Amino acid sequence: MNTDRKTALVTGAARGIGQEIARILAREGYSLFLADKLPEANETVQACRALGATAAFVPCDITDAQQRENLIQTVSAGTGRLDILVNNAGINVRERRDLLEVEEGDYDRVLDTNLRSPFFLTQKIASWMIQQKEAFPERNPCIINIASLTSYAASIHMAPYCLSKTGVSMMTQLFAQRLAPHGIAVYEIRPGIIQTDMTTAAREKYDRFIAEGGLPIPRWGTPADVAQAVLGLVRGFLPYSTGEVINVDGGFHMRKL
Repeated sequence: MNTDRKTALVTGAARGIGQEIARILAREGYSLFLADKLPEANETVQACRALGATAAFVPCDITDAQQRENLIQTVSAGTGRLDILVNNAGINVRERRDLLEVEEGDYDRVLDTNLRSPFFLTQKIASWMIQQKEAFPERNPCIINIASLTSYAASIHMAPYCLSKTGVSMMTQLFAQRLAPHGIAVYEIRPGIIQTDMTTAAREKYDRFIAEGGLPIPRWGTPADVAQAVLGLVRGFLPYSTGEVINVDGGFHMRKL
C-alpha cells in the first residue's frame, strides 16, 4: 500500500465530464479509482494509465448501499487514503416529459442516482476524511460535487433532474458547513450546456439557443471546461473558500435585460 501518493475517487467516470476529470487528475499525478456501472470505464482507466497514472476501475452502481461500501473499502485497501472525492455520477430522465406527466418510477430513479446515493457515499467518505485529517494535518482533502445550471434554472420537461441537482446544491452547503472545522473543503461545480451524451437529445434546441444569443460566451461547453475547474480546486487555488459554487456555463447564470 502506497500512502504517499495523493488519491482521487471519481464517480461516473466512464465518459463525458467524469472521463475528462479523470484524465486531468491523471496528469496531476493522482492515484485514481474510477467508479461506474458501465464497463466503458475501462477505457478511461487505460487513458489515465497512458498518462502515467495509477488507475483502477471499480464497477459500482452507487444506488446500491453494499456496492458503495465495497467502493470505499477498495480505495482504503488500495492506497489507504483519499484526498479528492468527485461526485459526478448522474442520470437524466428517461424521456423529457411535461411536469404534469412525470412518472413516479422515473422520479425515484433520478433522485436515487443523483441525490440520495451521492449523499450517503459522501457521508461515509467524509467521516473517513476527518480521520485522515486528524492523523495527517498537512493534507488538504476536498469534495467536489458536479451539479448543473438546473439547480436554479427550471426546465419543466426535466423536473426530476432539476430537483435532484437543486438537492445537490444544498448537499454541498450542508457538507461544507459540517466539514469546515475539520479543514475539509466542499465545492460545487455547475456545468451549463456541455457537449455530452446527456445533451444529445436536445442538441438542436441548444444550438438555436446559443445562436440566438442565449450565452454571453457563444459556444457549447466541453467536458474539458469542467475538468479545468476541478483542476483549479484540487490545486488549492481557493484556500479560504468552501461551499463555493463554480459556474462553468458560458455566463448563463448572469441575468440580463
